[in-house]
Amino acid sequence: MPAAPLLVAAFPPELAGLDGAPPPGWRVATVGVGAVAAAAGTARLIAAERPDRVLFVGTCGAYDGRLAVGDLLLASTVLATSQDELSGRAHRPGIEVVRWDATWAVPLALPAHAVAVPPAITTAVEGVRALGSVAAAEHLEASGVFAACHAAGVPVAAALAVANRVGPDASAEWRANHARVSRALIAALGPVLAAP
Repeated sequence: MPAAPLLVAAFPPELAGLDGAPPPGWRVATVGVGAVAAAAGTARLIAAERPDRVLFVGTCGAYDGRLAVGDLLLASTVLATSQDELSGRAHRPGIEVVRWDATWAVPLALPAHAVAVPPAITTAVEGVRALGSVAAAEHLEASGVFAACHAAGVPVAAALAVANRVGPDASAEWRANHARVSRALIAALGPVLAAP
């Protein structure tokens, strides 16, 4: 079977129906919520499907005015980090890989931004400021997906839709917006998904 591109999301709503009706030529799957689950799920799918490239889609939070709810973006770089690390309250071994660049240039005119992947959703204002100093958006799975793809030598990209502002009200705002912005993202990706 020839290699085909793989479209993945953390969970089905972020595929906006494509899990039940994949675009021709694409394989579609979910990888799980959280970076660890996403890394394991992506590695399993790569081993089983042998894709020629991976496109991850999902929703994210905006740290500041660089992005607004409803904006769409591509991840230029994904950073595994945390508020504690950036404030000096935590330390990582120097040999740990914590940064992965996108290795597939999605042919779509969307702005590209660095995306931070903390271990949990940031709610503290000081965390928003700290993480906003290294990235424009927050996401929970992208580092796992990118790490698995880099390890396997599979080109990877991520397209995200902003569903909330990061902070104390992020969860409620995400619940109110994630389905709508996921549909908008999948619609915007139409030309890419139509030509695998």
